Amino acid sequence: MLFNSYTFIFAFLPLTFLIYFFLLNKRLIVGAKGFLVFASLFFYSWWNISYLPLILTSMLFNYVVGNSLNGNYDAKAKVKVSKKALLTFGILSNLSLLGYFKYADFFLENINYFSGCRYA
Repeated sequence: MLFNSYTFIFAFLPLTFLIYFFLLNKRLIVGAKGFLVFASLFFYSWWNISYLPLILTSMLFNYVVGNSLNGNYDAKAKVKVSKKALLTFGILSNLSLLGYFKYADFFLENINYFSGCRYA
């Protein structure tokens, strides 16, 4: 499902808004946030369900890094890492993942083109 598809504009988006604001109106704030997470995962996996583990792994990684930065981790941990180093690692990991999935095909196609490797 693309952002400019009729399915998104006329079905997914209005239904998501309706349910989200209904839950907020009933003072179910945590439920409304949970619904938005579920709706986002549904939207992400609509195109190809095999990408769902990728986004779930990324979410878990960011959750662990965020809690470590916030100080919500075991104080008895033997390895101490500075918050600046942990933040840098988290940002570089996310940018690397984004760069790989966004630009890997582009670079491989150009390398193959300029090296003379042609596919029939």
